[in-house]
Amino acid sequence: MRVCNSELIVLNHPIIENVDRLVKTGCNRIELMMDGAAWDSYQADFSTLIGKLRSRNVHYSIHPAAWDINLAAATKILREAAWEHHLQALNFGVEIGASQVVIHPGFVGSPCFSKELAQKRAREFTDRLADKAKSLGIRLAFENVGINGQSIYTEGEFIKALDDVDPVVGYLIDTGHAHVNNWDIPRLIKTLSNRLVGLHIHDNHGKQDEHLPMYEGSIVWDEVLEAIKTYARDCELILEYAPGTPLEELVKGRNTLLDRLA
Repeated sequence: MRVCNSELIVLNHPIIENVDRLVKTGCNRIELMMDGAAWDSYQADFSTLIGKLRSRNVHYSIHPAAWDINLAAATKILREAAWEHHLQALNFGVEIGASQVVIHPGFVGSPCFSKELAQKRAREFTDRLADKAKSLGIRLAFENVGINGQSIYTEGEFIKALDDVDPVVGYLIDTGHAHVNNWDIPRLIKTLSNRLVGLHIHDNHGKQDEHLPMYEGSIVWDEVLEAIKTYARDCELILEYAPGTPLEELVKGRNTLLDRLA
């Protein structure tokens, strides 16, 4: 079992400071969140940061920027910017020895845009990223994103989204996104178990993407944890709590996972 802390909880603080704070919670597995002012300050030159990250006894994974980035955007220049950022994330991940890089396949920002076309674009970029990841020797984690009508996939479409995609790409289930979209999380875990590489663990009340600690929203965690125990014990279980959440909640979440999945 691999429990991991997402850097989201300390977003916008200095990156090395974030890593050290997260390690002090008792977990040396961290998903770096490449978003916000702290990352922007490096201006795409991560050489100094790479050395500092590698000097720490930490197992990393990478989450590219989540805001203002859309691989399925309706505008070409925005899609290409998203592509360049994901390439940067892949190369950075290799430099720090990361196990995987998350892919947000994209979303539709307005109902006037075609979800069918967005799916086509997402597939094209996923194939391109898969080719690059395979050449670099790093895994990709394809995440369900988009809420309140912005998701480009239904639950059934997401399950089939990686059909015929290179196996270097696996699925990552975000429990909060799935809950807002009224997806059946335990069933999804079971269905995708053969290709599931991770879960983003957080809660909400079924309306907004709140990124609450477990048991603070309306997800039925007993059923979700039973599905994880049965079908996804070897996945990366990433506690992805909202910025400003007390770090003690990471300790509680990790202990819950270790106790319930033992």
